[in-house]
Amino acid sequence: MANATIFDRLKQDHDAHRQLLAKIADAADEPDRLEKLFEQFKVEVTAHAAAEEETLYATMLARPDLREDAQHSVAEHKEIGDYLEDLDELPFHGEAWKGKFADMKKRYIHHIDEEEEEMFPDAARDLDAEEEGKLAAAFARRKPDELKRAEAEN
Repeated sequence: MANATIFDRLKQDHDAHRQLLAKIADAADEPDRLEKLFEQFKVEVTAHAAAEEETLYATMLARPDLREDAQHSVAEHKEIGDYLEDLDELPFHGEAWKGKFADMKKRYIHHIDEEEEEMFPDAARDLDAEEEGKLAAAFARRKPDELKRAEAEN
């Protein structure tokens, strides 16, 4: 992805997460496949959130006019993480799990839609093209390490 901005990279991940959620919905009657897809989703979202916080959010937190958006998104990452922890404690694919997963999915979709529609445009107005490119490169370097960490914790 030559000359990609941080927003391009994050949107690419969001699209992959949406695809995983669609596959999870399709696998509802296949518990083994569902479990593998859910584990993949957990690892992906956990790594994405950590790399995003260490790159884009860290930059936004340092800027007074973007700080509130970043704080809001960090809080939503925490909320999604809490959902994932709760899901790990429930019997896999039972009724309570299904309900908690549906809640988490709704909150996650809200979060990424809000980022793409509101936060990214706000941040793009404050960052220049060089900063966006540097953040994209930093995200690309950081994410593989975060994937390894998330896989090890899973």
